[in-house]
Amino acid sequence: MTRDQSSPIPITIITGFLGSGKTTLILNLLPQLRAANPSYRLALLKNEFGDLAVDSQLASSSAIAGVSELLNGCICCNLVGQLSVALSELQSTVRPDRIVIETSGSAFPATLALEVNRLARETGGQYVLDGVVSVIDVENWKGYEDTSYTARIQARYTDLIVFNKWEGAGERRFDEVLDRVGDLEVDTAWVKSDKGWVDMSVVFGIDGGLARGLTEEDGHVHDDKCGHDDKHKHDHQTEVEVLSIELKSGNREATVDATKLLAFLRKTNKDEVYRIKAVLAVSAKTAREVLKNSDEDTKVPVPPTSAGSEAQTTRYILNWAFGRWTFTPVAAEVKEHESSSEAILRMTMILARYESTKWKKRLEAGGLLELEEENGKGELSVTKVN
Repeated sequence: MTRDQSSPIPITIITGFLGSGKTTLILNLLPQLRAANPSYRLALLKNEFGDLAVDSQLASSSAIAGVSELLNGCICCNLVGQLSVALSELQSTVRPDRIVIETSGSAFPATLALEVNRLARETGGQYVLDGVVSVIDVENWKGYEDTSYTARIQARYTDLIVFNKWEGAGERRFDEVLDRVGDLEVDTAWVKSDKGWVDMSVVFGIDGGLARGLTEEDGHVHDDKCGHDDKHKHDHQTEVEVLSIELKSGNREATVDATKLLAFLRKTNKDEVYRIKAVLAVSAKTAREVLKNSDEDTKVPVPPTSAGSEAQTTRYILNWAFGRWTFTPVAAEVKEHESSSEAILRMTMILARYESTKWKKRLEAGGLLELEEENGKGELSVTKVN
């Protein structure tokens, strides 16, 4: 059923720490919505770390009606002023039946929920907050929960918790994580995903119970039930550090050395690096013979050109999280985002605190990210974003 255009647009906020599986959850909701109503229009507002739009390009390759991105900051603090404009643009250009806001991994959900409620009042009820959903990576949450205040806050200020990636962690680990959530002294509904799939009726229609109970104090003060006093109410964006990386060449046909890239992905320490996102060019021959996902049973596809023949060069989106990665072809019919268009390699690395300087030096030393040998020497630039 599509939305009556006179009724408010429901907004669902999906949050969760880096690499928890937020984008996968959203992409798995879309086929369900389309199966129930082929004309349903879901719009996505995506907030990404750094200056490279990756997840939003994955979403654009799906049947999402419209995608907007807010880059290089956090949607709940220094980018919060842009939320109104972004929502208005989606409303006028897409006319969506629902908007999903996917936050960066460091966003504080209560602040964002309060901002959506404020915009709903100021626009005369054009929007309504349906609910806040927090995704927890069971396999890794037990570890990074100890070092990330935001990860705990995301689990606390939510209407629904989705436990993701529990299948490979085992029931004992799941019980440990459930106990840690219980330590937050909240009575929150939860559900296990099926490899990132959750029934849409569970995620949508929550009716914003959390949001109605929030006050301005919740948006600014982090209470001591998470074990922090006023001295520790630091800027949550400092919990991670971000490197922006680009590999350039005077040869527009140059491609990335996939063998060295895979060695780099395998050796990267998941306690030091949380996420790696990239858009890159790979030769079709290399993609066929060398390129592999972390699950080596899954073959990386080499898409045909519009004429039906195999392209000489294929562009891929790389998503790496906690030691696992996938390569997804950039669909030929999708216009690539300006942040990566025509780049040989554009990458964002999201690291734990105090790790960026070491990794910047390691990358600049060479041997990790390079062009294929026949393309000559490339120019690698590594910039610390925050």
